Amino acid sequence: MISKKIEKLLNQQIDLEADSSSFYLAMASWAERSGYNGVSAFLYRHSDEERLHMLKLIKFVNERGGAALIPALKSPPINFKGVSEVFELLLKHEVKVSNEINKLVEHCLADKDYTTHNFLQWYVAEQIEEERLARNLLDKIKLIGSDKGGMYLFDRDLETMQPHADQGI
Repeated sequence: MISKKIEKLLNQQIDLEADSSSFYLAMASWAERSGYNGVSAFLYRHSDEERLHMLKLIKFVNERGGAALIPALKSPPINFKGVSEVFELLLKHEVKVSNEINKLVEHCLADKDYTTHNFLQWYVAEQIEEERLARNLLDKIKLIGSDKGGMYLFDRDLETMQPHADQGI
């Protein structure tokens, strides 16, 4: 049985994962309207992945005897200055998610909830990958600079980039 404290913290993480999905969905919509088909496709996939992260948490909370709360959607921004800003915001958001996961892990250890701690290790590893990917893409954008041909190729490459194979749900 999950403690009320850990249940509350997991529900906060569910909310954050839902926000992530919505935020990336808004970014994808902006990119699509702006003619960045590859960036859009990447962000639509990323939004779906965040939703799967949320579902995995919901199932875990319920399976452990808690009550997963389904969050209301908040309105994310709909306009962005450019592709660079989108990926800077994506990285900043992923770092925030990583910090929250780490705090949750810390609470699990303090409460000796080793079952939830073990479950969260997947999220710890996933966040390392998410941050690495965001930094890598930002590095590429910086290398491209104002080269429109480079941005075209970057956009095209993102269109064919494969999402993570298994979400473990």
